[in-house]
Amino acid sequence: MAKVGIVMGSDSDMPVMAQAADILEKLGVDFEMTIISAHREPDIFFQYAKSLEEKGVKVVIAGAGKAAHLPGMCAALVPMPVIGIPMKTSDLGGVDSLYSIVQMPSGIPVATVAINGGTNAGILAAKILAASDPELLGRLKAYSESLKNDVVKKAGKLDEIGYREYLEQMKK
Repeated sequence: MAKVGIVMGSDSDMPVMAQAADILEKLGVDFEMTIISAHREPDIFFQYAKSLEEKGVKVVIAGAGKAAHLPGMCAALVPMPVIGIPMKTSDLGGVDSLYSIVQMPSGIPVATVAINGGTNAGILAAKILAASDPELLGRLKAYSESLKNDVVKKAGKLDEIGYREYLEQMKK
């Protein structure tokens, strides 16, 4: 049973939304993913949103660009947490999407990550679920430890070879 529903308004959002799916897979969290336009097919969107609770979905990740109504409409229709991912756009660089998602009216919150922040959306969804899942909490702790270890390793390499050599190796 999917614990996270991932929904996007267009297949052009797939590279960013796949980042959320990838981290959820890595953390062992079940999810479902679909493409639905809140503007072009509102009847299908309403059916999808209304079905999430009965499917057992506990968190929704919704990505959208430009007017970016998909996350807000999800939040208006479902009782579970919604995480919005504003997509980078060619017109305004994603600021339009960010403002649309983050400026929700009182009572209809959408947790919002950075523009194109698919990975953080997946991690946030996992953290929400981990509040009641000790095994997932353990996997998140291990993931955080691996991030720390990566930074420590890079700092050690910098100390060892100096910044000029480090920069040269980064360019390769």
